[in-house]
Amino acid sequence: MGFYATCILPHLLDLAMRQEVLAPYRRQAVAEAAGAVLEIGVGSGLNLPLYGGAARRICAIDPSPELLRMARKRAAGARLPVRLVCASAEALPFRAGAFATVVSTWTLCTIPDPRKALREMRRVLMPEGRLVFVEHGLAAQAGVARWQRRLTPLWKHLAGGCRLDRRIDELIGAAGFRIGAIETGYIAGPKLMTFLYRGWARA
Repeated sequence: MGFYATCILPHLLDLAMRQEVLAPYRRQAVAEAAGAVLEIGVGSGLNLPLYGGAARRICAIDPSPELLRMARKRAAGARLPVRLVCASAEALPFRAGAFATVVSTWTLCTIPDPRKALREMRRVLMPEGRLVFVEHGLAAQAGVARWQRRLTPLWKHLAGGCRLDRRIDELIGAAGFRIGAIETGYIAGPKLMTFLYRGWARA
């Protein structure tokens, strides 16, 4: 890990994810979490102060020690108990059926093997547990999608592995989830980076 990845990128990611345009989607996803919750890719912890309602406890993972240090500060302001774990979504260190809800917000774009990670998420969910997701990915508009594919090799090196060209719904379905609800569309910002998939799926 070089200086950029450890000292600069975490702060850039935190800044990017604090955009006000993302806040309503973040709040909506967290509001759907119930019971024991696992958050995938907690990053700097922006979701943590939002949990409440039907959620009972939060376990949150991220592979970046630098981002987890930032998340600890926000965990201190959470309304629920939070456990932070340095781990990869592709090898979750939890028993099968340990969680009622898995939350993934703007995370699947960066995981090197998203299919393996989604199978792991399904494994740790209780029967009929839910995956709640908000992700950006491949646009439905052919011209935009073409540019997303062209730019992804460069973009992922600048943005910590983030890919612009993943079909989030296909990845979730291929992992054995049954999608219960999904909405797609652009939000404010450059179209290459703002085509969202949001919804939930059953394990």
